[in-house]
Amino acid sequence: MRALVQRVTQASVSVQDQVISAIGQGLVVFLGVGRGDAQDDVTYLVDKIANLRIFPDIKGRFSVSARDANAELLVVSQFTLYAATRKGRRPSFTEAAPPEEADLLFHKVVGLFRERGLRVETGRFQQHMLVQIHNDGPVTLMLDSEERHRPRRG
Repeated sequence: MRALVQRVTQASVSVQDQVISAIGQGLVVFLGVGRGDAQDDVTYLVDKIANLRIFPDIKGRFSVSARDANAELLVVSQFTLYAATRKGRRPSFTEAAPPEEADLLFHKVVGLFRERGLRVETGRFQQHMLVQIHNDGPVTLMLDSEERHRPRRG
C-alpha cells in the first residue's frame, strides 16, 4: 500500500463541478492499494501517517503529529501510485489491486483513521475528481507499507 501525503492549509475534492469534501489544515492522503495488500498494510500506514511528526512546533521544527495537531485528513483513492513506467510510454497498472479489493481496503484505512480520533473526509472511489490543494511548506512525503520489511541502513 502506498500513500502520497501532503501537508495542506486547506483542500477540497469536486466531482462534476460540485465540492463533495473539504478540509482545513491537515493532510491530503493519496492512497494506492496494491495486489496482495492486507490488514497489516492498512494498520502500518494509518499508524505511520497519524503519528508522523510533520507539523511545526512553535520553533518551526517538525515535531507535531497529525493526531497532536488535530489535523483533518482528506483521503483520496489513487491507483496511479502503482504505475509502472519503466517500459514504453504508457503506464501499466497491473500492480494495483482490483477495484473491489482496493475499495474494501480504502474504507478500512478511512475507518481506522477515524478510530484514531482523526476527522476524515474522502473523495469518491472510481470517480473522476478534481482535487484542490494548498500545499503547506510544501511538505510532500511518499510512504510504502513494503518499507517495513526492508532492513534499515546502519
